[in-house]
Amino acid sequence: MAATYQFPKQTNFYKGKVRDVYTIADNTLVMIASNRISAFDVILPKPIPFKGQVLNQIAAHMLHATQDICKNWLLAVPAPNVSIGKKCTPFKIEMVVRGNLTGHAWRTYQSGKRSLCGIPLPEGMKENDFFPSPIITPSTKAAEGHDEDISKEAIIAQGLATEQEWQQLEKLTLALFARGKELAAKQGLILVDTKYEFGKIGNEIYLMDEIHTPDSSRYFYADGFEERQQKGEKQKQLSKEFVREWLIANHFMGKAGEVVPEMSEEWITTIQNRYIELYEKLIGAKFKPEPLSEAETFEKIVAALKEIGVY
Repeated sequence: MAATYQFPKQTNFYKGKVRDVYTIADNTLVMIASNRISAFDVILPKPIPFKGQVLNQIAAHMLHATQDICKNWLLAVPAPNVSIGKKCTPFKIEMVVRGNLTGHAWRTYQSGKRSLCGIPLPEGMKENDFFPSPIITPSTKAAEGHDEDISKEAIIAQGLATEQEWQQLEKLTLALFARGKELAAKQGLILVDTKYEFGKIGNEIYLMDEIHTPDSSRYFYADGFEERQQKGEKQKQLSKEFVREWLIANHFMGKAGEVVPEMSEEWITTIQNRYIELYEKLIGAKFKPEPLSEAETFEKIVAALKEIGVY
């Protein structure tokens, strides 16, 4: 697909499921969070207004709030849905960390399996129960199609990370998750599970991409959590899982031959409102929609690239 913009010194363009990524001078990334929404690794047919701004601003907030734990790629946020940062050499794995038996982990557990990515799962757990301690269940970063679960042993055997790098990634992942849970708790939320992506510049590990957003994380409301668990009720959550549940209820899980259900305007507004609700709940501030034209966005990006010395 063609790029929306052409920047001076642009050396590459990549259109992801949700983001458009421009490489400038081979060392800087301009990441534009679109309003596209994906689930089960499929882009749904209609965009969600202001979703890109919500994701970008939550990610920037969370990267600033964790930079004492791990260096990260972010250099500037010149527009509501745009981040500029350092280009890293990525590890081709996603560090998925889970505090509760939810989503993919629960579906695996429900099928009778008691191991996920080589991690043993305790017997007698109910959906959404806390694990005794958070577990890391990595997945491979697929260029196309579905990401695949992978064990620590396979990551090292396949050369996706060395033993020493794995130990660093594991330590950083658990520290970031602990901080994420702490930040969420202050807002009356439980960070249930999330994923982190890391890369290297030279020998140094950097945190990349977005963190603690509704696209990469799942949150429960803390208030009433225990009561709902005891009664076997569904947890009240803020995440993209409600979109996945809607797709599953409409017989779509991204498998061959399945058709994406029709998205009504009412449903699009519902998704938009849920994203804004998560922003306001998580950040603790009112969401301010900032619509910008493509020309205004371009100007702001170029000005920021000049300011950080890329031009």
